[in-house]
Amino acid sequence: MTAFQTRLADAATVTEQTLDALLPTAEDGPERIAEAVRYAALGGGKRFRPFLAIESAALLGGDPAAARAAAAALECVHCYSLVHDDLPAMDDDDMRRGRPTVHKAFDEATAILAGDALLTVAFEILGSPRTHADPAVRAELVLCLARAAGSAGMVGGQMLDLQAETAAEALGEADVMRLQALKTGALIAASCEMGAIVSGADAADRGRLKRYGAIVGAAFQLADDLLDVTGSEAEVGKRIGKDAARGKATLVSIHGEDWARRRLDALVVEAGETLAPYGEAAAVLVDAARFVAVRTA
Repeated sequence: MTAFQTRLADAATVTEQTLDALLPTAEDGPERIAEAVRYAALGGGKRFRPFLAIESAALLGGDPAAARAAAAALECVHCYSLVHDDLPAMDDDDMRRGRPTVHKAFDEATAILAGDALLTVAFEILGSPRTHADPAVRAELVLCLARAAGSAGMVGGQMLDLQAETAAEALGEADVMRLQALKTGALIAASCEMGAIVSGADAADRGRLKRYGAIVGAAFQLADDLLDVTGSEAEVGKRIGKDAARGKATLVSIHGEDWARRRLDALVVEAGETLAPYGEAAAVLVDAARFVAVRTA
């Protein structure tokens, strides 16, 4: 395994352990909601957003325990978004991470509540003094995640995505890029920025890490669009071909597969240039951008 693969696997392991310790159990409320929440958040996923938070904090000398807590909060928001995106009223998906989606494994109402619970526990984690002793840092973490997850970020992007399905005309390139920057890019950029916040970074470092995250977010979504065209359902772990079936425009449908691969290469270069001031210390994060561009799942 490469250094990047090892660190990604380590981040996934520690995030799983942190989530297992922080997520509600049957002792905290109704057993069924605890089961659904834990089904949604545990036992799967690359934990890429937590990895970015942990590695960004490590790059800037942040406290590892605080970074792990912030990473767990990020993953709660990400998992909540997947649970709700999979609902019949949204993307209507039956499979996620190679197993039934939450509304299939439980029921639709329970899935909605499980998503609500995951979103709420994310901010409970960030607001806890156990995450960071400095209340100002905790407040900045809450603000950063809230902005990335809300109507000016991920939720806004999902709204644009839903509207695009019934629009009279397919979206153009600029509109697709805006949609994707909100729906996918905002939370990935926040992952890196939260790592900087945990570290008490100055505005320059915080902005640089956020910019790197935005670039990686663009690459992540472009690679996802490619997989929807070229991937296999067995590898990806979810239904593919959804965009074409719904007539949704993507950068791949607008420009083609060859353009998309060239653009991915350019984004990897841009990510590396953004982190150039950190030299070899940022090598794992540079490799993360490469991983995103060539992933098969």
